[in-house]
Amino acid sequence: MSGIPLSPGMPRDADGPVFNAPWEAQAFAMTLALHERGLFTWPEWAEALAVQIAAAQAAGDPDTGDTYYRHWLAALEGLVARKGASSGDELARYRHAWEHAAGRTPHGQPIELRGEDFPG
Repeated sequence: MSGIPLSPGMPRDADGPVFNAPWEAQAFAMTLALHERGLFTWPEWAEALAVQIAAAQAAGDPDTGDTYYRHWLAALEGLVARKGASSGDELARYRHAWEHAAGRTPHGQPIELRGEDFPG
């Protein structure tokens, strides 16, 4: 995985990042794509992630590694909103729609967002 910046604390093995679930890999890929498109620099990303993790630890996160990508996603959402690529309200709208769609999707099937997943 040469050329891909790795963040401190990122779960990894000799080959690079390790993901426990598909959504973790997707969050990682989204972050790289937004960075490569110039939405933020890698130092900006590293700072956003460090602040998110520090806040979680201050709030009692046990730092066992199983919450790393939850912090990753929260940091990404915050950075995207701060950069003006989306608003916090819009992110919350899509988060709600995703949760609604996930609730109606049988286990093992791809989740599809539909119009009815978004609040009226």
